[in-house]
Amino acid sequence: MVITQGDILKKNELIEEVKEKKVRFVEMQFMDLLGGVKSVSIPTSHLERAIEEGVLFDGSSIMGYATIDESDLRAYPDLDTFLVFPWIEEKIKTGRLICDIYTSDGERFEGDPRFILQSQMAKAEKKGYEFNVGPEYEFFLFKTDENGRPTVKPDDNGGYFDLMPLDRADKVRKECNLYFDDMGFEVEASHHEGAAGQHEIDLRFDDGLTIADQIMTLKHTIKTVAKLNGLHATFMPKPIADVNGTGMHIHQSLLGENKNYFYDEDDPEGLSDLARYYIGGLLKHAREMNAVQNSWVNSYKRLIPGYEAPVYVSWAYLNRSVLARVPAGRGMGTRVEIRNPDPAGNPYLQFALLLRAGLDGIENEIEPGEPVKEDLFSMSKEERKERGIESLPYNLGHALLVMEESDFVKDILGEHTFQHYLHNKKEEWREYRKQVTRWEIDKYLPHL
Repeated sequence: MVITQGDILKKNELIEEVKEKKVRFVEMQFMDLLGGVKSVSIPTSHLERAIEEGVLFDGSSIMGYATIDESDLRAYPDLDTFLVFPWIEEKIKTGRLICDIYTSDGERFEGDPRFILQSQMAKAEKKGYEFNVGPEYEFFLFKTDENGRPTVKPDDNGGYFDLMPLDRADKVRKECNLYFDDMGFEVEASHHEGAAGQHEIDLRFDDGLTIADQIMTLKHTIKTVAKLNGLHATFMPKPIADVNGTGMHIHQSLLGENKNYFYDEDDPEGLSDLARYYIGGLLKHAREMNAVQNSWVNSYKRLIPGYEAPVYVSWAYLNRSVLARVPAGRGMGTRVEIRNPDPAGNPYLQFALLLRAGLDGIENEIEPGEPVKEDLFSMSKEERKERGIESLPYNLGHALLVMEESDFVKDILGEHTFQHYLHNKKEEWREYRKQVTRWEIDKYLPHL
């Protein structure tokens, strides 16, 4: 890793800021393959050395990182990501830095999810595009039992956009918003979602790397604030049967030269050909990306007809039954919303695949077909087949089979990450298939 004069200046400024704010510890954070946040806490007296030398760790102990014979990795902090956690008391005041991972040879580690997104964004930038995203982040707040363990009992009985009397859930959302503001995150809105105990916080759009970094801290903040209020926050896609699941709709746009490339004032719908090609790429690669956008066994309990989650590979303007749609708002606000991802995955990998799929659509002028105006859930199988509308994979095993055949996904993730991801997820699928559920016992035991 080469240290520049600018890096030295940043380092000195950061050390001075840490002293002025009386920060005592810094969490050096990065993300594993499946979206888990990894962190090592260092006292600020060791911060300068950590900046210069990185933090050595055993990569073979991190999910999807390295084998035991190539396990020495170093986490070097990105100094632009420093912030202070506002909920931690003064005597143990703590900041955080998000790290880039390097090999023992001083090269960027190919299995670092942040590096995978950075690489795809660099390719977009060479073409003059700044990749911007704005996620709608959903989660459930559940009560805990007498031992503090999570239950699946919602803390409220509200519905979509309901204004509830001041309760713990409302307090959690508002405290989170205040903390996000303190940390420099811009929250567009927060509200109650459709199911009891379900909530949403929407981050204002920013470049993809910034938003992925923010998501790491957003999840930690929501879980922390919930716990401080005696609740459990979960990003599990479908914790309760027969109600809407938890998604992460991702709004995307390509900006540059003070304009939005998705907008065309001369088009009747205000949508550029470039935007349509971008959508074409998203649709073309939707099935092979699905194992990353929806990365858990439980993810596919959400992706079923009847609960507002997309199932069919299609697009529209305002129709919410489709996979990709173009919401209202034009000019600089023109964007494409992809509706199948969920918040339990790895945002760096999710964003990297979406960006590359869209760029492939632009480069190859992939037409998305006609927008769907009808409710897809009301269409018959024959009608969808006639219109060439495919279904997303129906479970994790199916999604992995599709992904395994994808040179597109392998090229983006790299051989290392692609193989580690498939191996881990196949093990999860095998473990799940061995289970005998309560439903099966109740359904079959009395009669078979």
